[in-house]
Amino acid sequence: MAIFKNPVSPSIAWKDIEKLFIAVGCILEEGRGSRVRVMKGDIFAVFHRPHPSKETDRGAVVSVR
Repeated sequence: MAIFKNPVSPSIAWKDIEKLFIAVGCILEEGRGSRVRVMKGDIFAVFHRPHPSKETDRGAVVSVR
């Protein structure tokens, strides 16, 4: 999986990260603007969808890990 490769890839599509969250049983909720709430059990995180590009920056990939 590209998300776990080093060095961190700057070209992972956000839609692929969302698919990964869903595949591992997370619940995604739309927030305000480009925000996405991700919940799994008692773990909660908020991410911003990248725009205008569709690729996620390296910092967000590290946070997703």
